[in-house]
Amino acid sequence: MKFLDLYSQDKPILNIINKDINKIIINSDFILGKKTREFEQEFARYCNSKFAIGCGNGTDALYMAIKALNLPQRSEVILPAMTWCSTLFAVIQAGLKPILVDIEKNSPTISIDEIKKKITKKTKLIILVHLYGESCKFSKLKKILKNKNIKIIEDAAQAHGSYDVSSKKKLKVGSMGDMACFSFYPGKNLGAYGDGGAIVTNNKKYYDFIVKFRNMGSKIKHEHELIGINSRLDSIQASILLNKLKYLDYFNKKRKFIAKLYNELITNKYVSKLNYSSSCVYHQYVVITSKPKKFRNYLKLNKIPFGRHYPEPLNNLKVVKKMFRNKKYKNSEILAHNGTSLPINPLLRKKDILKICNIINKFS
Repeated sequence: MKFLDLYSQDKPILNIINKDINKIIINSDFILGKKTREFEQEFARYCNSKFAIGCGNGTDALYMAIKALNLPQRSEVILPAMTWCSTLFAVIQAGLKPILVDIEKNSPTISIDEIKKKITKKTKLIILVHLYGESCKFSKLKKILKNKNIKIIEDAAQAHGSYDVSSKKKLKVGSMGDMACFSFYPGKNLGAYGDGGAIVTNNKKYYDFIVKFRNMGSKIKHEHELIGINSRLDSIQASILLNKLKYLDYFNKKRKFIAKLYNELITNKYVSKLNYSSSCVYHQYVVITSKPKKFRNYLKLNKIPFGRHYPEPLNNLKVVKKMFRNKKYKNSEILAHNGTSLPINPLLRKKDILKICNIINKFS
Protein backbone atom coordinates (compact mmCIF):
# COMPACT_ATOMS: atom_id res chain seq x y z
CA MET A 1 0.00 0.00 0.00
CA LYS A 2 1.37 3.41 -0.99
CA PHE A 3 0.42 6.87 0.25
CA LEU A 4 0.50 8.00 -3.40
CA ASP A 5 1.45 5.92 -6.45
CA LEU A 6 2.15 8.28 -9.34
CA TYR A 7 3.66 5.67 -11.64
CA SER A 8 0.64 3.34 -11.49
CA GLN A 9 -1.73 6.29 -11.81
CA ASP A 10 -0.09 7.53 -15.03
CA LYS A 11 0.88 4.13 -16.47
CA PRO A 12 -2.08 3.90 -18.94
CA ILE A 13 -1.03 7.15 -20.68
CA LEU A 14 2.77 6.91 -20.42
CA ASN A 15 3.13 5.92 -24.09
CA ILE A 16 1.25 9.04 -25.18
CA ILE A 17 3.29 11.20 -22.79
CA ASN A 18 6.55 9.75 -24.09
CA LYS A 19 5.55 10.30 -27.73
CA ASP A 20 4.80 13.96 -27.03
CA ILE A 21 8.12 14.39 -25.23
CA ASN A 22 9.98 12.81 -28.17
CA LYS A 23 8.31 15.25 -30.59
CA ILE A 24 9.40 18.18 -28.43
CA ILE A 25 12.98 16.90 -28.40
CA ILE A 26 12.99 16.35 -32.19
CA ASN A 27 11.61 19.86 -32.78
CA SER A 28 13.81 21.46 -30.08
CA ASP A 29 10.69 23.29 -28.88
CA PHE A 30 11.64 23.45 -25.20
CA ILE A 31 10.90 26.94 -23.83
CA LEU A 32 7.48 28.67 -24.12
CA GLY A 33 6.69 26.41 -27.04
CA LYS A 34 3.56 25.08 -28.68
CA LYS A 35 2.66 22.68 -25.86
CA THR A 36 2.98 25.41 -23.25
CA ARG A 37 0.54 27.61 -25.18
CA GLU A 38 -1.86 24.68 -25.66
CA PHE A 39 -1.79 23.82 -21.97
CA GLU A 40 -2.33 27.45 -20.95
CA GLN A 41 -5.42 27.63 -23.16
CA GLU A 42 -6.85 24.34 -21.90
CA PHE A 43 -6.13 25.07 -18.25
CA ALA A 44 -7.73 28.52 -18.46
CA ARG A 45 -10.79 26.88 -19.98
CA TYR A 46 -10.82 24.25 -17.23
CA CYS A 47 -10.74 26.95 -14.54
CA ASN A 48 -13.49 29.00 -16.25
CA SER A 49 -11.03 31.86 -16.68
CA LYS A 50 -9.88 33.85 -19.71
CA PHE A 51 -6.13 33.55 -19.24
CA ALA A 52 -3.53 31.16 -17.83
CA ILE A 53 0.20 31.80 -17.63
CA GLY A 54 2.51 28.85 -17.03
CA CYS A 55 5.51 29.40 -14.76
CA GLY A 56 8.28 27.57 -12.93
CA ASN A 57 6.40 26.59 -9.75
CA GLY A 58 3.56 27.50 -7.42
CA THR A 59 5.72 29.76 -5.25
CA ASP A 60 6.71 31.88 -8.25
CA ALA A 61 3.05 31.97 -9.28
CA LEU A 62 2.14 33.58 -5.95
CA TYR A 63 5.03 36.04 -6.07
CA MET A 64 4.25 37.14 -9.63
CA ALA A 65 0.52 37.48 -8.94
CA ILE A 66 1.27 39.73 -5.97
CA LYS A 67 3.74 41.81 -8.02
CA ALA A 68 1.12 42.25 -10.76
CA LEU A 69 -1.11 44.09 -8.27
CA ASN A 70 1.56 46.78 -7.82
CA LEU A 71 0.61 47.44 -4.19
CA PRO A 72 2.34 50.09 -2.04
CA GLN A 73 5.27 48.74 0.02
CA ARG A 74 4.27 47.42 3.46
CA SER A 75 0.62 47.10 2.48
CA GLU A 76 -1.09 44.54 4.69
CA VAL A 77 -1.88 41.11 3.27
CA ILE A 78 -4.22 38.77 5.13
CA LEU A 79 -3.53 35.04 4.82
CA PRO A 80 -4.21 31.92 6.90
CA ALA A 81 -1.83 30.84 9.66
CA MET A 82 -2.18 27.24 8.44
CA THR A 83 -0.67 26.75 5.00
CA TRP A 84 2.62 25.89 3.29
CA CYS A 85 5.39 28.45 3.76
CA SER A 86 5.28 29.57 0.09
CA THR A 87 2.17 31.66 0.71
CA LEU A 88 3.90 33.65 3.44
CA PHE A 89 7.31 33.86 1.77
CA ALA A 90 5.81 35.27 -1.45
CA VAL A 91 4.20 38.10 0.55
CA ILE A 92 7.46 38.93 2.34
CA GLN A 93 9.53 38.74 -0.86
CA ALA A 94 7.12 41.20 -2.49
CA GLY A 95 7.84 43.72 0.29
CA LEU A 96 4.40 43.50 1.91
CA LYS A 97 3.30 42.93 5.51
CA PRO A 98 1.69 39.55 6.29
CA ILE A 99 -1.24 39.47 8.70
CA LEU A 100 -2.06 35.94 9.83
CA VAL A 101 -5.61 34.80 10.51
CA ASP A 102 -6.74 31.56 12.12
CA ILE A 103 -8.60 28.84 10.25
CA GLU A 104 -12.11 27.73 11.15
CA LYS A 105 -12.56 25.13 13.87
CA ASN A 106 -12.40 21.59 12.43
CA SER A 107 -11.78 22.99 8.96
CA PRO A 108 -8.62 23.54 6.89
CA THR A 109 -9.70 26.91 5.47
CA ILE A 110 -9.37 30.49 6.71
CA SER A 111 -12.06 31.87 9.02
CA ILE A 112 -14.03 34.58 7.23
CA ASP A 113 -15.21 35.95 10.59
CA GLU A 114 -11.59 36.32 11.74
CA ILE A 115 -10.69 38.05 8.46
CA LYS A 116 -13.37 40.66 9.19
CA LYS A 117 -11.68 41.46 12.53
CA LYS A 118 -8.24 41.94 10.92
CA ILE A 119 -9.19 44.25 8.05
CA THR A 120 -7.71 47.77 8.40
CA LYS A 121 -7.20 50.75 6.11
CA LYS A 122 -3.82 49.23 5.22
CA THR A 123 -5.34 45.92 4.06
CA LYS A 124 -4.86 45.70 0.29
CA LEU A 125 -4.93 41.95 -0.37
CA ILE A 126 -6.42 38.73 0.99
CA ILE A 127 -4.95 35.38 -0.02
CA LEU A 128 -7.42 32.51 0.21
CA VAL A 129 -5.72 29.14 0.54
CA HIS A 130 -7.89 26.21 -0.57
CA LEU A 131 -6.03 23.82 1.74
CA TYR A 132 -6.28 20.04 1.24
CA GLY A 133 -8.55 20.63 -1.78
CA GLU A 134 -11.26 22.33 0.30
CA SER A 135 -12.50 25.60 -1.20
CA CYS A 136 -12.70 28.71 0.96
CA LYS A 137 -16.06 30.43 1.41
CA PHE A 138 -15.52 33.03 -1.28
CA SER A 139 -19.13 34.21 -1.54
CA LYS A 140 -19.21 34.94 2.21
CA LEU A 141 -15.98 36.91 1.93
CA LYS A 142 -17.27 38.99 -0.99
CA LYS A 143 -20.16 40.25 1.16
CA ILE A 144 -17.67 41.48 3.77
CA LEU A 145 -15.51 43.19 1.15
CA LYS A 146 -18.35 45.04 -0.55
CA ASN A 147 -17.27 48.63 -1.37
CA LYS A 148 -13.73 47.91 -0.14
CA ASN A 149 -10.77 48.15 -2.50
CA ILE A 150 -9.19 44.88 -1.43
CA LYS A 151 -7.83 42.38 -3.95
CA ILE A 152 -8.19 38.60 -3.68
CA ILE A 153 -5.67 35.98 -4.77
CA GLU A 154 -6.53 32.30 -4.56
CA ASP A 155 -3.73 29.97 -3.50
CA ALA A 156 -5.16 26.97 -5.33
CA ALA A 157 -2.02 24.81 -5.21
CA GLN A 158 -4.00 21.93 -3.69
CA ALA A 159 -7.44 22.44 -5.18
CA HIS A 160 -7.44 21.80 -8.93
CA GLY A 161 -11.09 21.19 -9.82
CA SER A 162 -12.75 22.26 -6.57
CA TYR A 163 -15.45 24.94 -6.33
CA ASP A 164 -17.14 27.17 -3.75
CA VAL A 165 -20.08 25.17 -2.45
CA SER A 166 -21.45 28.25 -0.63
CA SER A 167 -21.87 30.09 -3.93
CA LYS A 168 -25.16 29.83 -5.84
CA LYS A 169 -23.22 29.59 -9.10
CA LYS A 170 -20.75 27.04 -7.68
CA LEU A 171 -17.77 29.16 -8.67
CA LYS A 172 -14.81 27.03 -9.66
CA VAL A 173 -11.46 27.44 -7.98
CA GLY A 174 -9.46 29.67 -10.30
CA SER A 175 -12.40 31.86 -11.27
CA MET A 176 -13.19 33.53 -7.95
CA GLY A 177 -10.48 36.06 -7.13
CA ASP A 178 -8.55 38.63 -9.12
CA MET A 179 -6.02 35.88 -9.77
CA ALA A 180 -5.47 32.27 -8.76
CA CYS A 181 -2.16 30.45 -8.36
CA PHE A 182 -1.59 26.76 -8.96
CA SER A 183 1.26 24.37 -8.31
CA PHE A 184 1.94 21.33 -10.49
CA TYR A 185 4.41 19.70 -8.09
CA PRO A 186 4.32 15.95 -8.88
CA GLY A 187 2.16 15.00 -5.88
CA LYS A 188 -0.62 17.51 -6.61
CA ASN A 189 -4.01 16.43 -7.98
CA LEU A 190 -2.65 17.66 -11.30
CA GLY A 191 1.10 17.11 -11.18
CA ALA A 192 3.99 17.40 -13.61
CA TYR A 193 7.20 15.33 -13.55
CA GLY A 194 9.09 18.17 -11.93
CA ASP A 195 8.27 21.68 -10.81
CA GLY A 196 5.60 23.74 -12.53
CA GLY A 197 2.96 26.34 -11.79
CA ALA A 198 0.40 28.68 -13.32
CA ILE A 199 -1.52 31.88 -12.68
CA VAL A 200 -5.06 32.21 -14.02
CA THR A 201 -7.02 35.45 -14.30
CA ASN A 202 -9.75 37.27 -16.19
CA ASN A 203 -7.80 40.53 -16.05
CA LYS A 204 -5.92 41.40 -19.26
CA LYS A 205 -3.72 43.93 -17.46
CA TYR A 206 -2.46 41.34 -14.97
CA TYR A 207 -2.04 38.79 -17.76
CA ASP A 208 0.07 41.15 -19.88
CA PHE A 209 2.31 42.01 -16.90
CA ILE A 210 2.92 38.38 -15.85
CA VAL A 211 3.57 37.15 -19.40
CA LYS A 212 6.51 39.57 -19.52
CA PHE A 213 7.54 39.35 -15.85
CA ARG A 214 8.01 35.55 -15.97
CA ASN A 215 10.38 35.94 -18.96
CA MET A 216 12.89 38.49 -17.66
CA GLY A 217 10.44 41.29 -18.37
CA SER A 218 10.39 40.46 -22.07
CA LYS A 219 7.72 39.44 -24.53
CA ILE A 220 10.06 39.80 -27.50
CA LYS A 221 13.63 38.50 -27.13
CA HIS A 222 16.15 41.18 -26.11
CA GLU A 223 13.38 43.75 -25.54
CA HIS A 224 13.05 44.07 -21.75
CA GLU A 225 10.15 46.22 -20.62
CA LEU A 226 10.33 45.17 -16.96
CA ILE A 227 12.92 43.94 -14.49
CA GLY A 228 11.45 40.48 -14.39
CA ILE A 229 12.41 36.99 -13.25
CA ASN A 230 13.06 33.72 -15.04
CA SER A 231 10.09 31.44 -14.29
CA ARG A 232 8.71 29.59 -17.29
CA LEU A 233 6.74 26.38 -17.61
CA ASP A 234 8.79 24.35 -20.09
CA SER A 235 7.24 22.52 -23.04
CA ILE A 236 7.96 19.03 -21.70
CA GLN A 237 6.16 19.66 -18.40
CA ALA A 238 3.33 21.41 -20.26
CA SER A 239 2.84 18.39 -22.55
CA ILE A 240 2.69 16.07 -19.52
CA LEU A 241 0.13 18.31 -17.82
CA LEU A 242 -1.91 18.61 -21.01
CA ASN A 243 -2.29 14.83 -21.16
CA LYS A 244 -3.01 14.47 -17.45
CA LEU A 245 -5.56 17.31 -17.39
CA LYS A 246 -7.97 15.07 -19.33
CA TYR A 247 -8.09 12.68 -16.36
CA LEU A 248 -8.13 15.20 -13.50
CA ASP A 249 -11.89 15.03 -12.87
CA TYR A 250 -11.78 11.22 -13.04
CA PHE A 251 -9.11 10.96 -10.35
CA ASN A 252 -10.75 13.70 -8.24
CA LYS A 253 -13.90 11.58 -8.28
CA LYS A 254 -11.90 8.60 -7.03
CA ARG A 255 -10.43 10.72 -4.23
CA LYS A 256 -13.95 11.77 -3.24
CA PHE A 257 -15.05 8.13 -3.13
CA ILE A 258 -12.16 7.22 -0.81
CA ALA A 259 -12.96 10.21 1.43
CA LYS A 260 -16.63 9.18 1.53
CA LEU A 261 -15.61 5.76 2.85
CA TYR A 262 -13.34 7.35 5.46
CA ASN A 263 -16.20 9.64 6.54
CA GLU A 264 -18.58 6.71 6.90
CA LEU A 265 -16.29 4.03 8.32
CA ILE A 266 -13.98 5.81 10.79
CA THR A 267 -15.85 5.67 14.09
CA ASN A 268 -13.09 5.89 16.68
CA LYS A 269 -13.88 8.39 19.46
CA TYR A 270 -10.18 9.29 19.67
CA VAL A 271 -10.03 10.25 15.99
CA SER A 272 -12.04 13.23 14.71
CA LYS A 273 -12.68 14.19 11.08
CA LEU A 274 -12.57 17.66 9.56
CA ASN A 275 -15.66 19.30 8.13
CA TYR A 276 -15.10 18.82 4.41
CA SER A 277 -17.66 20.11 1.91
CA SER A 278 -19.05 18.25 -1.10
CA SER A 279 -16.78 20.32 -3.35
CA CYS A 280 -13.53 19.15 -1.75
CA VAL A 281 -11.14 17.33 -4.10
CA TYR A 282 -9.09 15.86 -1.22
CA HIS A 283 -5.51 16.64 -2.04
CA GLN A 284 -5.15 15.39 1.52
CA TYR A 285 -7.52 13.66 3.92
CA VAL A 286 -6.52 14.75 7.41
CA VAL A 287 -7.84 13.49 10.74
CA ILE A 288 -7.16 14.88 14.22
CA THR A 289 -6.35 13.00 17.41
CA SER A 290 -5.37 14.16 20.89
CA LYS A 291 -2.65 11.47 20.87
CA PRO A 292 -0.85 12.30 17.61
CA LYS A 293 2.52 10.68 18.31
CA LYS A 294 0.95 7.50 19.59
CA PHE A 295 -1.46 7.45 16.62
CA ARG A 296 1.32 7.87 14.03
CA ASN A 297 3.44 5.17 15.70
CA TYR A 298 0.38 2.92 15.67
CA LEU A 299 -0.13 3.47 11.93
CA LYS A 300 3.57 2.84 11.29
CA LEU A 301 3.45 -0.38 13.29
CA ASN A 302 0.48 -1.52 11.20
CA LYS A 303 2.20 -0.52 7.93
CA ILE A 304 -0.30 2.22 7.08
CA PRO A 305 1.47 5.09 5.27
CA PHE A 306 0.69 8.60 6.47
CA GLY A 307 1.85 12.19 6.12
CA ARG A 308 1.87 15.55 7.93
CA HIS A 309 0.57 18.62 6.10
CA TYR A 310 1.97 20.60 7.87
CA PRO A 311 3.82 20.06 11.20
CA GLU A 312 3.70 23.73 12.25
CA PRO A 313 1.52 26.77 11.48
CA LEU A 314 3.31 29.73 9.90
CA ASN A 315 3.71 31.66 13.17
CA ASN A 316 5.88 28.85 14.56
CA LEU A 317 8.32 28.62 11.65
CA LYS A 318 11.77 29.39 13.02
CA VAL A 319 12.70 31.83 10.26
CA VAL A 320 9.70 34.12 10.90
CA LYS A 321 8.93 33.40 14.57
CA LYS A 322 10.01 36.87 15.73
CA MET A 323 7.59 38.44 13.27
CA PHE A 324 4.63 36.79 15.02
CA ARG A 325 5.88 36.81 18.61
CA ASN A 326 3.13 36.25 21.21
CA LYS A 327 0.57 35.55 18.47
CA LYS A 328 -1.62 32.47 18.87
CA TYR A 329 -3.80 30.75 16.29
CA LYS A 330 -5.53 27.99 18.21
CA ASN A 331 -7.27 26.11 15.40
CA SER A 332 -4.22 26.25 13.14
CA GLU A 333 -1.98 24.90 15.90
CA ILE A 334 -4.37 22.05 16.68
CA LEU A 335 -4.52 21.01 13.01
CA ALA A 336 -0.74 21.28 12.56
CA HIS A 337 0.22 19.43 15.74
CA ASN A 338 -2.59 16.88 15.97
CA GLY A 339 -3.41 16.33 12.30
CA THR A 340 -2.34 13.25 10.34
CA SER A 341 -2.86 12.73 6.61
CA LEU A 342 -4.27 9.34 5.65
CA PRO A 343 -3.58 7.63 2.29
CA ILE A 344 -5.59 9.27 -0.50
CA ASN A 345 -4.01 7.49 -3.46
CA PRO A 346 -6.82 7.44 -6.08
CA LEU A 347 -5.94 3.84 -6.97
CA LEU A 348 -6.58 2.47 -3.47
CA ARG A 349 -9.05 -0.39 -3.57
CA LYS A 350 -12.10 -0.60 -1.35
CA LYS A 351 -10.53 -3.45 0.62
CA ASP A 352 -7.50 -1.19 1.30
CA ILE A 353 -9.76 1.50 2.74
CA LEU A 354 -11.65 -1.06 4.82
CA LYS A 355 -8.34 -2.29 6.22
CA ILE A 356 -7.18 1.26 7.06
CA CYS A 357 -10.48 2.12 8.76
CA ASN A 358 -10.56 -1.16 10.67
CA ILE A 359 -7.07 -0.53 12.03
CA ILE A 360 -7.87 3.10 12.92
CA ASN A 361 -11.05 2.06 14.74
CA LYS A 362 -8.99 -0.22 17.02
CA PHE A 363 -6.69 2.61 18.09
CA SER A 364 -6.96 3.69 21.74
